[in-house]
Amino acid sequence: MSWAPERNMEDKTIFLSRTTTFAAAHKLNSKHLSKDENRITFGKCNHSHGHNYQVTVTIRGKINPISGMLMNICKLHEYMEMAITEPLDHKNLDEDVDYFANVTSSTENLAMYIWNSMEKILPSGCLYKVKIYESDKNFVVFKGN
Repeated sequence: MSWAPERNMEDKTIFLSRTTTFAAAHKLNSKHLSKDENRITFGKCNHSHGHNYQVTVTIRGKINPISGMLMNICKLHEYMEMAITEPLDHKNLDEDVDYFANVTSSTENLAMYIWNSMEKILPSGCLYKVKIYESDKNFVVFKGN
């Protein structure tokens, strides 16, 4: 028995993911808390430190019947370079990224920042998920609103 493409593939949703990494420093600190409250809330993460973040962006949509792809993976790589690597790699999130001037640079907020940045440049409605590992044991997943 030979395999043949399923008919009506245009009705199916496909998910495409790509992963990238970047290194960044930050300090968990809220301007809404006192120095002591920040120390208690964030513990050792209230001191400057860094992470080698791993980010996976997942898009979804229909397979283009001409190309056989949802999106060329090289194009997704370009979008991720613009939205993630260029503004964040080897940066101090708290000092070098305007978004974090008044927002705590937690991985949760970083996921929302990346979501917003990717959503601005990707074709409308295709962004599905942003997953960020701040370490090999801790990660955050954001799927928009």
